[in-house]
Amino acid sequence: MNPVEIEQAISDLAEAPFDATEFPYAFLEAFGRKETEIKKLRKGDSNKSDLGGVLQRNNIHIATCAPGEVSQTLAALKASPATAKHKAKFILATDGQTFEAEDLIGGDTVACAYPDFPDSFGVFLPLAGISTVKQIKESAFDIKATGRLNRLYMELLKDNPDWGKIDRRPDMNHFMARLIFCFFAEDTDIFASSRLFTGTIEQMSNRDGTNTHEIISEIFRAMNVPLADRADANLPRWADAFPYVNGGLFSGSTEVPRFSKIAQRYLSHIGGLDWTKINPDIFGSMIQAVADESERSALGMHYTSVPNILKVLNPLFLDDLNAALEEAGDNARKLLNLRNRIAKIRVFDPACGSGNFLVIAYKQLRAIEAEINRRRGEADRKTDIPLTNFRGIELRDFSAEIARLALIIAEYQCDVTYRGQKEALAEFLPLDSQNWITCGNALRLDWLSICPPTGTGVKFQAEDLFQTPLDQAQIDFENAGGETYICGNPPYVGDKNQTIDQKSDLKHIAGGRKDYKAADYVTGWIWKASDFIKVEGSFAFVTTNSICQGVQVPIVWGDLESKGQEIYFAHRSFYWKNNASNNANVICVIVGVRNKSSQKKYIYDAGIKREVSNINAYLVDGPSLIVLKHPSPIAALPQMVAGNIPRDQANFMLSHEERNHIIASHPGAEAIIRRIQGSREFINGIERYCLWIPDHLSQFAWEIPEVAERLKRIVEYRRYGSERGKLGLDTPHRFERTIVAKERTIIVPRVSSERREYLPVGVLEKDIIVSDAAQAIYDAPLYVISIVGSKLHRAWVDVTAGRMKSDFRYSSGVCYNSFPIPKLTEKNRKDLTRCAEDILLAREAHFPATIADLYDPEKMPANLRAAHDRNDETLERIYIGRRFKNDTERLEKLFDMYTKMTMKVPA
Repeated sequence: MNPVEIEQAISDLAEAPFDATEFPYAFLEAFGRKETEIKKLRKGDSNKSDLGGVLQRNNIHIATCAPGEVSQTLAALKASPATAKHKAKFILATDGQTFEAEDLIGGDTVACAYPDFPDSFGVFLPLAGISTVKQIKESAFDIKATGRLNRLYMELLKDNPDWGKIDRRPDMNHFMARLIFCFFAEDTDIFASSRLFTGTIEQMSNRDGTNTHEIISEIFRAMNVPLADRADANLPRWADAFPYVNGGLFSGSTEVPRFSKIAQRYLSHIGGLDWTKINPDIFGSMIQAVADESERSALGMHYTSVPNILKVLNPLFLDDLNAALEEAGDNARKLLNLRNRIAKIRVFDPACGSGNFLVIAYKQLRAIEAEINRRRGEADRKTDIPLTNFRGIELRDFSAEIARLALIIAEYQCDVTYRGQKEALAEFLPLDSQNWITCGNALRLDWLSICPPTGTGVKFQAEDLFQTPLDQAQIDFENAGGETYICGNPPYVGDKNQTIDQKSDLKHIAGGRKDYKAADYVTGWIWKASDFIKVEGSFAFVTTNSICQGVQVPIVWGDLESKGQEIYFAHRSFYWKNNASNNANVICVIVGVRNKSSQKKYIYDAGIKREVSNINAYLVDGPSLIVLKHPSPIAALPQMVAGNIPRDQANFMLSHEERNHIIASHPGAEAIIRRIQGSREFINGIERYCLWIPDHLSQFAWEIPEVAERLKRIVEYRRYGSERGKLGLDTPHRFERTIVAKERTIIVPRVSSERREYLPVGVLEKDIIVSDAAQAIYDAPLYVISIVGSKLHRAWVDVTAGRMKSDFRYSSGVCYNSFPIPKLTEKNRKDLTRCAEDILLAREAHFPATIADLYDPEKMPANLRAAHDRNDETLERIYIGRRFKNDTERLEKLFDMYTKMTMKVPA
């Protein structure tokens, strides 16, 4: 269940008649606990309560009680030995009139009238496997409103199927935006009286809702007619009570979908909410999910965005402004200069969605401005910060409109907070018709026309949001001497998952780059932002961490240096969405880029800010370089090659049963069958075989019917299905590449999980074939295992390897051949060989455990971990005479060595 569904479920529970016996089970059901769990609790099998209540181990202890005894019952729950013994995280007591609860881990408490407990549902989200954060507890209204609006939206689509079609969906979404404004306006005194909108609808509509659409349509029409023109507008008297709003929000068609009795009731419920509590920081993205079928399953999952957005905005410009505010103190002249500077700052989000980045940036700047005004004794001064300084591009029309509406709401709320309700109301209506959010494809638009260089006057006014020209969003505004900051969270789509249109978008802006086909979609925003700041400004985006790893690095960041630009702050890998158990984690980085400067640079890692001398494209404090593919090792290492390529459409491959059947039928066939291992087989201990037919046994192989059938299919495939395979038409009995060891083979999987602390390298007997799903080093010394299986190499692979989803895609050319190693003495080799032997012996002690079993980070055997630890100690002392403190220090040393070594070795 997502938060919106949970809020609805507990709201339904609060509204239902109180049943003391059923309440504990109903409460747990509302948070999505499984039916099997509830049955066990009911039967008493898993109920550990010692007070006659319900105690679910590691979860919650609930007790209902007689009227007036809630506080005493809660105290008894807290003192209960069972609560402590069974590690209950929450205690809850209620008599159906009063509700009290406590989070025993976080310390939060709830005490309220029983019908009001849904307002605190965020406290209990761990019951649903969702880790709570401060933001979701403060956004209970947004989640409740989203749920109610979603129910209305779906009901209206059911009653008006035509409005759900692609050509009518913009009309439906525009209607929802108008509703949201009306709900907000009637609760915040923007309308002359409270409940003017919902009250008028309830008073004028038929009970069955048959004329509700007509009533709403007339209200919308009224808000598009200036007061001076009302006499000729033929408005009903009840509609004339509504103010002139316009600003594009109520212009155009006033058609409204038809309402059923149920839809009208939903509308009334939404109007009954307290819309003064709306939080435009995150409300927009929640509402966006209502209108987006692909996002609807994640309703209410956007509450982590605010702190993460500040990870972008703070180092981009807010930290600098706050430092300037602190330095100004109470100096009136410095404060005035800072205020003038803030008034000219422009924030541009070219993938703005529903406006989260822009709204938060606006509110943060208003807060700094308000503090300046307070220190200057001008607390009620009108803001100098125009909404037109906050510009965006958004592909979806509804999201673009919600972004604009969220900014309007944020402006009004800031005016109320910093100037007072009276002043805010006096200047709010009519809405400004200027449009600063452009609806269109950001990778096809000219950003400099949408956010022109500072000092450029532009003259355009859009009466209707949907009438904005796609090549510009020009505004009557001049910003001489201002600053421009580009920010946002553009879409990330890997090259394998991009649509034809997305591929075309990247080609459109590739500018002659031949490698654009392998680029993540987010790269397009980085390229365009980099071109933009050649004129002015700086930018910072949240992106997938893959753009700072492996083959993506030269594609994305290759020309940064030549443009005279640098990365000046970076947040290393973190989870963007990490608070919902059913929500896929996305590992992100934040990268800030500016034109080269002598100002400070910072890397943020695990919440720690560190000043550094330089930040390279791998987000490491090291030289600005890109690790390229090398044909051979830059250090004294034996050659690594890809395993043997079958070019067979799996016809060489045999299961254990197929192998045994062929050998049983043809005893001599054992000479043409070998065991084969790739990444999957080696890591998971899978037994697999292949036909491995030497030239002198090819005639014998053709005489075995089962083998001959396979060889015929290989001939057919190589002749018609594979250009490369045609080279092997004369030898269909052989793999395309055939390399075998004389003594042993070191195998390194090409794909392996990044969860493992060490790369799964191993040794195979000489008769085992390595497939092209793995890398191989034939007849190599054992100390190579010590090096490849070290934390040092793991750290290097973390930044240089490509990715298959989140798994490492190990490459000999980039990961292995580029790895810097000091010159090893004979003693070094012996020490490392002993370490490698210890690792192999530790694995052998746990036979038949697989590599997957042994290297599970949560189950790794102590003796194996100890062997690796000794190996790391031995290897790292060769590098710097001691253990490295962390991966950051490892990478800084490796990049320094790589720079020095590649000055001598051609790439």
